[in-house]
Amino acid sequence: MFFAQYYLDCLSQASYLVADETTGRAVVVDPRRDVDEYLADAEAHGFTVEAVINTHFHADFLAGHLELAARTGAWIGYGRRAETEYPIRKLADGERISLGDVTLQIMETPGHTPESISVLVHERAEDTVPYGVLTGDALFIGDVGRPDLLASAGVSADELGRMLYDSVQRRLMSLPDEVRVYPAHGAGTSCGKNLSTERQSTIGAQRATNYACAPMSEQEFVAIVTAGQAAAPGYFGYDATLNRQDRPLFDAAQAARPLTTDEFRALRTAGALVLDARPPHEFAAGHLRGAVNVPADGRFAEQAGAVLTPDADLLVVAPDGRAEEVVTRLARIGFDRTAGHLHDPETTLAELADDLTPAGRVTVDQLRTALATEQPPLVLDVRTCAERAEGAVPGSAHLALNELPHRLDELPAGRPLVVHCAGGHRSSVAASLLRHHGFADVSDLLGGYAAWQAAHRPTT
Repeated sequence: MFFAQYYLDCLSQASYLVADETTGRAVVVDPRRDVDEYLADAEAHGFTVEAVINTHFHADFLAGHLELAARTGAWIGYGRRAETEYPIRKLADGERISLGDVTLQIMETPGHTPESISVLVHERAEDTVPYGVLTGDALFIGDVGRPDLLASAGVSADELGRMLYDSVQRRLMSLPDEVRVYPAHGAGTSCGKNLSTERQSTIGAQRATNYACAPMSEQEFVAIVTAGQAAAPGYFGYDATLNRQDRPLFDAAQAARPLTTDEFRALRTAGALVLDARPPHEFAAGHLRGAVNVPADGRFAEQAGAVLTPDADLLVVAPDGRAEEVVTRLARIGFDRTAGHLHDPETTLAELADDLTPAGRVTVDQLRTALATEQPPLVLDVRTCAERAEGAVPGSAHLALNELPHRLDELPAGRPLVVHCAGGHRSSVAASLLRHHGFADVSDLLGGYAAWQAAHRPTT
């Protein structure tokens, strides 16, 4: 058997290629949209990708089932409750898919979504104990999939939580301890609240250490897995819907279009939004007025999806040599309206020097001085609730970055703002978004809350 996990750090997303090395028949599970890596590995090993299985309708990324099917002729599989605009094979609970001796078995595990399935992997057809189980978003390492993401679609967290209780406590925990667990996500995703950095585990280890796998009543389970969930990025609903639809395919060669200065200027004048993916210090030194800074290093796609809308035409200013990467990462969350990118950012920005502006940044000492004046700035904390619970700047307001775009009207338009996160990355994103929306006096705190703590300032 050939078994490979592909892990995408910036989205904490895992996908899998499973094949029978004798027959060469292969299946890809939960692929991302840029599918070249799967196809290159399949070709290198002489495999034929016959099927693409999605464990559920993903909300945090746009899956690559249509791209893989178009390039291989593979069929697309989902759980039996799935409804799509494109042809699919509905997979029943207990159904076995033979690749030769290697066999996959479907296990319905609803709860994160109604159509969710897990995929048992048998190295040999006659094995009574599976090699492993691909759990999608039903069971993570250290957590389970949140059941509250479909509230806006009319499916209650309580209803899904009860489904998830049965899926985790009765179905997945009925598997033998030695079965390996391969989830669709790791730490950092907004699909759960307590995920481990580990990328695989076993049923036995989860039974012993995962809070949601401990014996408890259905009522206790629903209460504990729905409590304390952070706000999901704004693009989640968009992607969950788009994954059901027959949408355009992604072509990396066509997506990244370099622009001349004149083309860039014309598109910007016509209303396109400038997405500046350079590091915060470069953005702060000088950027185009109204640009939103989402640094390419880090959780770029998730943060872009949190503060931008998918219907915006985007002009990309990327770090040197990384424009294609930035455009591909946007496409992974379905943000396809990239009008182009600067072919030579340094030269073009120099030509547009009259429209460049610096970004305000303050040190901890400068902030402390400002807070002691008669008209102090409002300190805005954009960390998560869990981070803030461990300490905060006294008197600061709190709006997590994922919530900020929808709650701008709660902020005083005429008062200076100083934005901070943990270390200075998210605060640059938030501060640039505020300036884009017309807040005139916005700075971000150099070093973030870590710098505030290190300076031994009072905390609450």
